[in-house]
Amino acid sequence: MSMLKEFKEFAVKGNVVDMAVGIIIGAAFGKIISSLVGDVIMPPIGVLLGGVDFTNLSIVVQEAIDKKPAVVISYGKFLQTIVDFIIIAFAIFMAVKAMNTLKKKEAAAPAAPPNQEVLLAEIRDLLKDKK
Repeated sequence: MSMLKEFKEFAVKGNVVDMAVGIIIGAAFGKIISSLVGDVIMPPIGVLLGGVDFTNLSIVVQEAIDKKPAVVISYGKFLQTIVDFIIIAFAIFMAVKAMNTLKKKEAAAPAAPPNQEVLLAEIRDLLKDKK
């Protein structure tokens, strides 16, 4: 029973839930970036390079024999995956940089003095006014 209780405590911790949400959003973001690269960025690059379609770039190692399919190295898909990765990494870098900037601004803001100091300052001011 204690293992079940430990698992429940682990599963409902804020960090685990945050991580799960991050993974789900990251997967969706990855699909968006893959579409951006494959459908928006790579076609113009292919046109600039003479009408090359990156997804079809490959090297045939062995031709198809009877019912066996051909052995192909699809380096075009690999190049497209590299571009996907670079864009995703840059987007994450920018998001982390923005969050770090926000954290620095929060840290730079002066903290409110404790209640005890506020009360002492009020008492001091009252005593000055009595004189």
